[in-house]
Amino acid sequence: MSERVIAPKSRGFLFLDSHPGGCRQLVDEMWQAVPGTAPALAGSEGPVAVVIGSSAGYGLAATIAGLARVGIRGIGVCFEKAPARRTGTAGWYRTDATARLARQHGRDIVFLNGDAFSDTVKEQVADLLVERFGGRLDYLIYSVAAPRRTDPDTGTVYASVLKPVGSAHTTKTLVFDDQGAPEVKEVTTAPAEGDDIEQTVAVMGGTDWERWITFLADRSLLADGFTTAALSYIGSPITAAVYRQGTIGAAKAHLEATARTLDERLGKTVGGRAVTSVNAAAVTQSSTAIPGIALYVGLLRGVLGDAMVAPIGQLVELWDQLTGARPLDLDDEGRVRLDTWELDPAVQDAVAERWSTATNDTITELADLDWFSDEVRRLYGFSVPGVDYTAAVETDVPWPTL
Repeated sequence: MSERVIAPKSRGFLFLDSHPGGCRQLVDEMWQAVPGTAPALAGSEGPVAVVIGSSAGYGLAATIAGLARVGIRGIGVCFEKAPARRTGTAGWYRTDATARLARQHGRDIVFLNGDAFSDTVKEQVADLLVERFGGRLDYLIYSVAAPRRTDPDTGTVYASVLKPVGSAHTTKTLVFDDQGAPEVKEVTTAPAEGDDIEQTVAVMGGTDWERWITFLADRSLLADGFTTAALSYIGSPITAAVYRQGTIGAAKAHLEATARTLDERLGKTVGGRAVTSVNAAAVTQSSTAIPGIALYVGLLRGVLGDAMVAPIGQLVELWDQLTGARPLDLDDEGRVRLDTWELDPAVQDAVAERWSTATNDTITELADLDWFSDEVRRLYGFSVPGVDYTAAVETDVPWPTL
């Protein structure tokens, strides 16, 4: 037993420990936010799905929405650190909580902890699909954000970077000082150089997604009508220079091009399809690392309030479209668009106006900073209603077993 009181300690937006009780409560909240079983699937045995990146952000939302709305069976893959001198990562505890809820609701899901880029994990998934799920896969959701990727064929290690392309870019950004006071600052990011773009595309583009599909197809594991979706983001013109027009944007463009290639291939081989899902802004462990995003999301919340659609709501919509509960609604480039509420011209005009006048003196009036701060803390299991943070909690939580 290793019970202790866990206080939030952070360096910027990065917290040193996670709270198991808060992570459990957060997962429960997400599950409760999902409407009942989709009409198209009521009374049927749940389809078999694999979610790559199942423990955080939109991947976690895809997992919970799939379990609660669609009744999926299958496998979640993520890469988390076990409890040791410090607590386990938040994703470790969220995975435990998701597995518990799945069992309570009669869902059969296995979670694998390992490097999704490796062929070893792909082999484990393939073996589990045969041994436990009848050797057929109906859906694969790909949601991976990583700083590095090792190519299984060559051993080459690629590293992704967050840089603009062409020239340096100066933008406003939001930080909090040691006392938690907000500060609007300007930061300048140097442009990509050398092979920065190629390295970022190798990590965050569609190469590994396509490798997953090829790996499973070569083992005849793709069911007739197999569908796969990779989660993407376009974002606002305000953040475009460092995001969609930057190195990460080049990777997202590669991901979307991969979708078109896979869609044609799957249509011919199994009558299936591949799409990218363009999701909307949210506070995630990945997004808080991008210059300007924290300020943008805080201002967006200031404009929209509760009209912002949380990741769990967006992924319910995606599952409904993938399973046929609602028509598949694609844009001209074959992408599912779940970000239309964010990119509505009136919304973007309002955010841009606030952005232009955001200073240390005005930021508390223009952005919902209390919400943003709580959302960052909730990523690590803090600021979750109903949790007693003065009480000791067990931190040595085991990984959910088969």
